[in-house]
Amino acid sequence: MQQDSVDAIKAHPRYQELVCSRKCFAWNLTVLMLVIYYGFIMIIAFAPSWLGTPIAEGATTTIGIPIGIVIIVAAFILTGIYVARANGRFDALTKEIREDMQ
Repeated sequence: MQQDSVDAIKAHPRYQELVCSRKCFAWNLTVLMLVIYYGFIMIIAFAPSWLGTPIAEGATTTIGIPIGIVIIVAAFILTGIYVARANGRFDALTKEIREDMQ
């Protein structure tokens, strides 16, 4: 690709919108996942006995197990949200940019 083509694409308003929206969305999801994960780590550090509390009296499963499962499921859900946005809005913006550049 020629440098003038690269510069034209970088100067395109839709490209700038795509880069900004993709970056902001990715950072928001990243921060959300880090808050979830490190929140769990902070609970492990400062209240481990709470996580070791059984779900019900006489149960062997503790509160920490379902919370850990929720964290794993949250990671899959956030990944799915990103993929849905990438396949929808981000791909549409990319298509518009390609059409405008031809």
